[in-house]
Amino acid sequence: MPEFCHLHCHTQFSLLDGASSIEAMMDKALRDGQKGVALTDHGNMFGAFKFVAEAEKRGLKPIIGCEFYLVEDRHRKSFSRAKGEQDLRYHQLLLAKNRQGYENLSKLCSLGYIEGLYSKYPRIDKELIERYHEGLIATSCCIGAEIPQTILTGNLEKAEKLLRWWLDLFGEDFYIELQRHKGMEKVDDTGMSQEDVNQILLGFAKKYDVKVICTNDAHYVEEEDWQPHDILLCINTNSLIRESDRFRFPSSDFYFKTQEEMNRLFHDVPQSVDYTMEIFDKVEKLSLTHDVLLPAYPLPKGFKSQDDYLRHLTFEGAKKRYGTITPEIEQRLNFELEVIRNSGYPGYFLIVQDFTNTARRMGVSVGPGRGSAAGSAVAYCLGITNVDPIQYDLLFERFLNPERISMPDIDIDFDDEGRDKVIQYVVDKYGRNNVAQIITYGTMAARSSIRDVGRVMDVPLDVVDRVAKTFPSHLKATLAAVLAEGDIDPKLKGELNSEDLEKAYKFRELAQKDDEVGRMIQTARKLEGSVRNTGIHACGVVITPDDITRYVPVTVAKDADLLVTQFDNSVAEQAGLLKMDFLGLKTLTIIKDAVRMIRDNHGVELDMDAVPLDDPKTYELFQRGETIGIFQYESAGMQKYLKMLKPSRFEDLIAMNALYRPGPMDYLPEFIDRRHGRKPVTYDLPEMEEYLAETYGICVYQEQVMLLSQKLAGFTKGEADTLRKAMGKKKKALIDQMFPKFVEGCKKNGHPEEVARKIWKDWEAFASYAFNKSHSTCYAFVAFQTAYLKAHYPAEFMA
Repeated sequence: MPEFCHLHCHTQFSLLDGASSIEAMMDKALRDGQKGVALTDHGNMFGAFKFVAEAEKRGLKPIIGCEFYLVEDRHRKSFSRAKGEQDLRYHQLLLAKNRQGYENLSKLCSLGYIEGLYSKYPRIDKELIERYHEGLIATSCCIGAEIPQTILTGNLEKAEKLLRWWLDLFGEDFYIELQRHKGMEKVDDTGMSQEDVNQILLGFAKKYDVKVICTNDAHYVEEEDWQPHDILLCINTNSLIRESDRFRFPSSDFYFKTQEEMNRLFHDVPQSVDYTMEIFDKVEKLSLTHDVLLPAYPLPKGFKSQDDYLRHLTFEGAKKRYGTITPEIEQRLNFELEVIRNSGYPGYFLIVQDFTNTARRMGVSVGPGRGSAAGSAVAYCLGITNVDPIQYDLLFERFLNPERISMPDIDIDFDDEGRDKVIQYVVDKYGRNNVAQIITYGTMAARSSIRDVGRVMDVPLDVVDRVAKTFPSHLKATLAAVLAEGDIDPKLKGELNSEDLEKAYKFRELAQKDDEVGRMIQTARKLEGSVRNTGIHACGVVITPDDITRYVPVTVAKDADLLVTQFDNSVAEQAGLLKMDFLGLKTLTIIKDAVRMIRDNHGVELDMDAVPLDDPKTYELFQRGETIGIFQYESAGMQKYLKMLKPSRFEDLIAMNALYRPGPMDYLPEFIDRRHGRKPVTYDLPEMEEYLAETYGICVYQEQVMLLSQKLAGFTKGEADTLRKAMGKKKKALIDQMFPKFVEGCKKNGHPEEVARKIWKDWEAFASYAFNKSHSTCYAFVAFQTAYLKAHYPAEFMA
């Protein structure tokens, strides 16, 4: 049997129009022995990165394409109904042949949104295609394309003229596309069928010696999926399934057919099957993963490289921060700079220090840091963070592992009013086309699927509501897991409490009934996870070295001035995008406003970054539990424990921030008893006191596990970080692999094996709860700033 390759496929990223999941489509292609498959969603490339990654996993060749909306003039955005004008859109299939083709596809797809968006349609025109056609393959597309639509009007002369335009531009890379779907015997009351159009296209192909391919306009994977797909269309058009005049597909034929089915369907035009493989062979296998691409940071005169300039700024900053640079500080800075140099990220630090320091000069409040970045002494000296990692035993390798280089992640808090000013500065500095926000995809979760399907099927609202409330409330509960074959998915079953378990079995009973409710649930199950809409990541911003569309396609959003990537946060780094999180923190605005009022009312100029961390009045406020309005310390439970703990040093506040969370909270009574001497502070080994004394012998932070694994077992900094990750994410295989090394290392350093085993067991129990000390330290600092203001200037703070 001749081989065939699908070249016209829609997935869930053809929002509420395609029902195929990329994985299911690929799996079917693989089972059927197909060598590759194309992605041609409507007007977008949202799924392209995932599509390529899934193809690589299965050894299939991914063919990246798009079915564009083609108009005469993309700039035209107004149409007079009175004059009978309308936005006449044709479908147009384009496939990327190589890297240049991918970049041009990305460019066209982006400009469709940037310049051509009208209503919900990103539109392109022939002027753009003429500009960006290199490396692309074009086809005459489906019945909705301009040549078939012109044939349907009976104007064959015009249809031929249109064909010649495509041929002149694309030459050997233009193909006539044939489709044969049931239900297309009468197209749009023209009196013509899809097959009538095919025969005229075949005549054109013969006359102009154009190669012919066959495709199936695949919108779902299996034929029986036509019903869930039909419901998806109803959700899209806000229609009911019973309405006779709603938009619908003409048959159940729009599925991902097998090679045998396509050969049988086009047995009379066998070359149309063969030429799909010619396109398959023409297309180069593309990878969309990149090393992270950093924008070129402009160097001042006198510096040869980014490394030189970063070293200069770091040691200048160290003089201001520390006064005297001790051998310990110098060693730490040299170690960090070496890792940064080897990782290739000096530019990253230069970019971040530039916009954080510029923000301060613009009067924008910048947080002391967040996450693991506060473990970097270089970041502290550059003014990116404001907490001394050496003083608080915060670890650089928790931020950037010297042995397993991955992109550092520096998230910055700005006051929520100043955040936009900083983003605007970045746009002005690097160029509007080089900066973008990040898209998010909203998917249909279990309950929303049930409600959507129920509404479309016209199931009474009270019935839908009752069914939705019968579904377990556990966050990990999905329709697929609850309705798994045979029984509830064992992984989920183990996590459900008795009430949710009872609900799950009741829900399974409802799903098995052959009635309206049963059909509603089974349909909702098939649609669960479908992409319903798009949004914007709350704080993520990407910066590229040049025009962003060279790397990823972009879109636009009503509520954003910036461009928005078409790839989401989960793949941004793999796609080579430098991602920064610019967060707006209301607390910083409150602090800033209070400082201004204190200056106006009392003539006192406060430097909040230099508040004395041993201020008795502030600790008295914490000890009384009077923490309403205090950042992260104001809940009733936190107030209760603060009164019991009576913190008197900054380290106590850091520990409270880390311990007051589900899980580690169980250790709080023990922690408090040890703090007040009611219980003894004990250590499994005397050597552990150095790192556990500040938390009274209890392992509270991930950093403590890292430091102790180095001290007791001789782990390297990189191994210590790998251990932290493995324990935190419960990666059993990796934990088991590192265990013998830990025991051997401890024995080598003279520690008894049974004690080493006990320490490891304790770590396993607690490490998934252990918290990032860098993050706790930063947020304890913000809390202390707010408490200081409340203790000394309550009127201004509470205002």
